[in-house]
Amino acid sequence: RRVHGEGSSYGKLFKPSNFVYGQNGAGNNWAKGHYTEGAELLPDVMDVVRKEAEYCDCLQGLQLVHSVGGGTGAGLGTLMLITLRDEYPDRIINTYSVIPSPKVSDTVVEPYNATLSISDLIETTDESHCIDNEAL
Repeated sequence: RRVHGEGSSYGKLFKPSNFVYGQNGAGNNWAKGHYTEGAELLPDVMDVVRKEAEYCDCLQGLQLVHSVGGGTGAGLGTLMLITLRDEYPDRIINTYSVIPSPKVSDTVVEPYNATLSISDLIETTDESHCIDNEAL
């Protein structure tokens, strides 16, 4: 059993109290991530964001790193962006979005999840950096 931060210098970057997780996943379904499973987690996620934002002397912006091919990254990710834009309208919102590639795709609905996410990325973010999953 590994203890937090043991064995890697990267372990100290993350606070275990900031981890938010549920019992179910979105099952590669954008709608489950956006409307059901993800929506249930959103209040807890936003509490963590607010808590961390309060530690800042002068919050300049927020950034989200996610994949738009799966249900959680696409559905919950875009729901988070909409909520962040509502709560922090005058802050920069930046995303690093991993876009699915047909060559490395493991599910047929990834392009649909990405398509449903793109409109929210356009509407809610100031900058979206799209990263090709095949290039990773």
